[in-house]
Amino acid sequence: MSGAGRPEDTTVEAGGLTLGIVCTRWHGHITDRLLERALAAAGACGIREPVVVRVAGALELPVVAQQLARDLDAVVCLGAVIRGETAHFDHVCDSVTSGVTRVALDAATPVGNGVLTCDDVEQAMARSGFPDSKEDKGWESVVAALDTALTLRRLRSSGAARPPRGTPPGGPVGGSPARTA
Repeated sequence: MSGAGRPEDTTVEAGGLTLGIVCTRWHGHITDRLLERALAAAGACGIREPVVVRVAGALELPVVAQQLARDLDAVVCLGAVIRGETAHFDHVCDSVTSGVTRVALDAATPVGNGVLTCDDVEQAMARSGFPDSKEDKGWESVVAALDTALTLRRLRSSGAARPPRGTPPGGPVGGSPARTA
């Protein structure tokens, strides 16, 4: 990754990759800004036309991310979950985080988690890339997903991601290294 400091200073050269962005419509004044910043980051990293899908809310993110992860090199999920007066916040946050993580692991495709989980709207705005924001999660999640996709591509093309010859599926038997004659 190049750069340091402001989010705009941090990019990767990912022009040969494909990217999908799934963004919620709920809390649109925040998620629209997250999406705007994610698209700016994609462009700065060399992605010309990411696939953009809008969904109703955060619980819909993992299933759409799963579909995109089947066909693309990297996916980013964007949303804002803001605490209310009930336990619903905790359930939604746990479900979304687990779902997004499961998609990444099951598909072996990086999924950037740009879903804000905040106590109030002010916290969400401070993390969503507005001009006076402290953080820019739309930008950061795109760069992280693309950086991971590039790492996976290098590992896969070098053979470093494959087990040594003679290693049974699931790793060495008995926890000891595989031996070949």
